[in-house]
Amino acid sequence: MDQALNRILADDFLAGIGDVPVSELRASRATCRDVETKFSYLRRLIQGHHDVVTAEVRRRAEGGSPDDVTALVERLPSILADRVRAPGAGRLTATMEPGELSGEMVDKVDEVTGRVPLDGLTSVPAEVLEDAAESLAGLESEVSAIRRSLFDRIDAIEAELTRRYRDGEASVDDLLVDAGPTES
Repeated sequence: MDQALNRILADDFLAGIGDVPVSELRASRATCRDVETKFSYLRRLIQGHHDVVTAEVRRRAEGGSPDDVTALVERLPSILADRVRAPGAGRLTATMEPGELSGEMVDKVDEVTGRVPLDGLTSVPAEVLEDAAESLAGLESEVSAIRRSLFDRIDAIEAELTRRYRDGEASVDDLLVDAGPTES
């Protein structure tokens, strides 16, 4: 994931976009969407973990016993439902399957979540929970910034494709050729 991300986020990724063949633009857009889907999924994982950890921090601050896992489990549906609808316009991914997640950002998430395993929160000291909550919030911001950059590139590619179709430089018939045969 790191190699594709680095290539997409490179300053020259969109250089000469007006001269790139339509098939290459579509391939670049597909790669961007694939990487964005992975980061979208990673962000959801971070958010879920963050929500559970911060709920446990809050529960303990309100006097809940660190040993009372039942109270946390009973609240999980409401904890995880808090962010069912994220702010912003949102975008529907072309595929819901993120595929293999790997790379530096995944390693960072694994390091933080490894300190506060959800199946063992009752044994985690409060200061470790608070530190993990802060780290998860930072990771979520970092992943969100990467996604915004990916969306910027996707939007630029789509704008160029739209311009070509509008100006007659590309044919809608090309879409059918690139899509391959369809079943009837």
